[in-house]
Amino acid sequence: MFKFTRFQWFVHIGSWIPLVVLVYDYFKGNLTANPIQAVEQRTGLIAINWLMLSLSCTPLNTLFGFRPAIRVRRALGLYTFMYAALHFLTFFAWDYGGNLTFIWMDVNNKLYIFVGASALLILIPLALTSTKGLMRKMGKRWKQLHNWIYVAGVLVVLHYIWAVKADIRQPLAYGAALFILLLVRWPVFRRLITRKRSDWFSRVRQFFASNPTAPEIK
Repeated sequence: MFKFTRFQWFVHIGSWIPLVVLVYDYFKGNLTANPIQAVEQRTGLIAINWLMLSLSCTPLNTLFGFRPAIRVRRALGLYTFMYAALHFLTFFAWDYGGNLTFIWMDVNNKLYIFVGASALLILIPLALTSTKGLMRKMGKRWKQLHNWIYVAGVLVVLHYIWAVKADIRQPLAYGAALFILLLVRWPVFRRLITRKRSDWFSRVRQFFASNPTAPEIK
C-alpha cells in the first residue's frame, strides 16, 4: 500500500478524472461531430493545465510555505507527460494513421506541429529520469536536465498560440501565467518574496500578540 498523504491522493485521483471523463464522452458520443479533433484539443488542454500545475509547486512553497506542493511536483510532471503523449498519439496514430509522409507534409506547412513535437521530445527524458534513484545517481546533471521543463513550457505555449490562430486570448493567458511562474524562480525575486513573506508573518504575529481578544497563533 502506497503511503500517500490525503493531498497526494487528491492529486492522483484528480489527475485521472479528465481521462475517465474523456473516455466516457467518447463511448457516449459526446465528442462533437469531429471526435478526433475533440480528443486532440482536450488532451492538449489537459496537458498544458497539468504542466502549469507542476510548475506552480515551487512558487506555492516559496510564496506561501505550502510544502505539500513539493511532494506532488513529480507526479504532476508525469501526468503532464501522459496527457501530452496521448495528445501526440491521437494526432499521429488516429488522425494520420501513422502515415509519416502526410505528417512530414504537415510539419513543413504548420510550424506549431514541429514546436509541439519538440516540447514532447523534451518531456520524454524528463519523465524517464523522474525516479529518486536516477535523481541521486545523476546529481547536478539531473537538475540541469530538468531545467529544460521551462523550455518545454515556452514551446507548449507557442504551440497553443499558433494552433489556435484566431482567438488567442486564452493561449496568451497561459503565456502570462508561465511568465509569472518563471519570474518567481528568478533568485533575486525569490529572495525578495521570501523576505516579504517573513515580514508579513511577523506583522501578523505582532498584531495578534497585541490584541488580547484575538485567537492565539502557534
